[in-house]
Amino acid sequence: MTSVRLKVDRELCVGSSTCVSVASGVFELGPDGKARVVNPGAAPIAAVEDAVDGCPVLAITLVRSDR
Repeated sequence: MTSVRLKVDRELCVGSSTCVSVASGVFELGPDGKARVVNPGAAPIAAVEDAVDGCPVLAITLVRSDR
């Protein structure tokens, strides 16, 4: 089984909200206007990958690991 871990580098994040638009439910903008992961399994992996690829400042990291 492959597990997925997401991390948002909040120092890099500029709050463009692309990730929220592409993978709603996985990401949200916090009170500071920066993205955070709230539920990694809330969208299909393809949408999560699109959100990672669409981040204009490359602030999102997707790590896959086999258990």
